Amino acid sequence: MKKKLLVLTGGGDCPGLNAVIRAIERRSRQADDWEVYGCIDAFNGLLKGKPYNIVPLSDGRTSGIHVTGGTILGTTNKGGPFNFPVIKEDGSVELTDMSDVLIERLSELGFEAVISIGGDGSQEISRKLHEKGVKIIGVPKTIDNDLSATDMTFGYQTAVQIATESLDRLVTTAASHSRTLIMEVMGRDAGWIALSTAIAGGAEICLIPEIPYDIQVVKEKVESRYIDGRGFCNIVIAEGAKPKDGTVVSHESDEAGYRNKRLGGVGFALQEELKSCGCQVATRVTVLGHTQRGGIPIAFDRVLATQFGVKAFEMVLEGKFGRMAAYRNNTIIDVSLAEATASYNHVDANSYLLTTARGMGMCLGD
Repeated sequence: MKKKLLVLTGGGDCPGLNAVIRAIERRSRQADDWEVYGCIDAFNGLLKGKPYNIVPLSDGRTSGIHVTGGTILGTTNKGGPFNFPVIKEDGSVELTDMSDVLIERLSELGFEAVISIGGDGSQEISRKLHEKGVKIIGVPKTIDNDLSATDMTFGYQTAVQIATESLDRLVTTAASHSRTLIMEVMGRDAGWIALSTAIAGGAEICLIPEIPYDIQVVKEKVESRYIDGRGFCNIVIAEGAKPKDGTVVSHESDEAGYRNKRLGGVGFALQEELKSCGCQVATRVTVLGHTQRGGIPIAFDRVLATQFGVKAFEMVLEGKFGRMAAYRNNTIIDVSLAEATASYNHVDANSYLLTTARGMGMCLGD
């Protein structure tokens, strides 16, 4: 009788997820004693009860999916097995620890191993499940590049490519109208997308969460780009950026089980700050939002995702549970889930990206 492996994708969607799924299925063909299944919408396929939403990952289901965005298994960033939203009789929602129920159902269905593809939140869930005895392996996924145990996560480079192409278009319209254009990008509490995009697109100003900005410094840089009213300036700002002595622009979500604060709106906040401090130039704001998550993954992310998928299945064969595939020094390795979730991957003050940006004369707001 063949052993059963369960694969799932959790958290936000990300270019390259399907390439990982395909790679796991393809690699499993060389191990005749394994069958691979997918759990729909992260662990929800099991947690929502019978009939369980589990699908076999056959060649027909995974063929050619590496070139498509999103995930054929669906995903969710609401709840999870330790905080699952349960609707009570009165219609209210209660977050409930369903981890023991999940473990029982994994056993009931005969799954001997799990591969969880997700970001920091998903891998924290993986770590806790492993501590409760689940044979689980992690694959790092996030456009934010905020997992410190790996040099890079798939999806990040595609997000940077999309943002850079958008900035390229904004440069020409800014120059044509003598405007300052502010482009807001994703990244949550890390400035990797913003900083890489600003360098690639030649932005004059880049504001990231790791460096609270001084609005007077930003104003001076903007105004220095104009002579007799003519000129232009392009600003890339990360959604988690904030002014000195200020706070991140965010709000609580009213969606059941969604625990993170929803970021967004800092571009418009910066526009108002510039006006309030006397900056007279015309400004416009573009918020890229979820366009950075969608669409076809670039070749780099397809390759990295495929490497992670092959590595994850080989970790199953080797019994390396409680660990996560990782990319370091151009090599695919594995690290413990404890290490993978120990710290957040901020842009370090000594990062060569920051050195490059400053060397190019880019204003970082400090």
